[in-house]
Amino acid sequence: MSLNIDQFTESELVDLNHRIVKPQRFLRQMRAHASMLKFSIGAQVCFETDDLRTTTGTLIRYNKKTVSLVTNDGHRWNVSPSLLRLVEPRDITPVADVQARNILQK
Repeated sequence: MSLNIDQFTESELVDLNHRIVKPQRFLRQMRAHASMLKFSIGAQVCFETDDLRTTTGTLIRYNKKTVSLVTNDGHRWNVSPSLLRLVEPRDITPVADVQARNILQK
């Protein structure tokens, strides 16, 4: 289908623009929502800042396009969910306990 937009009036161009932008906006929101659902409230997440520092925090809220999180040092960030990664839980068992457990299992 070919359209000659040079012949459109201003109101027709505005209408055409709305017909194009509305579905694009909806698709963008759906992608953002799907990305958000990968993370739950309270999840430990990390992301890279503009200066390439890795920042870790706790997800506290879903927004329209972003999620809110609080870092370990108390700062608040609104971040696109596409930039987030889940933080893997670390084993904080003391080394002596791990060695003792390994000996007992043998």
